[in-house]
Amino acid sequence: MQALSPRHVKTDEALRLGVESGWYAIKVSGTFVSGPHDSEGDCRRKIDEIHPPLVKKKR
Repeated sequence: MQALSPRHVKTDEALRLGVESGWYAIKVSGTFVSGPHDSEGDCRRKIDEIHPPLVKKKR
């Protein structure tokens, strides 16, 4: 499983990339996975939906 992280794409970069400005969930390689989202919080919630946090099992 690859870790995802939130990244804000501002207007200048969005125009260059041909996407809307906003928050995106990205792979380590820089590939966009989800977005744009209105806020970093919304983006993090989507990341948690895609890859739920690991739950440690009690022994």
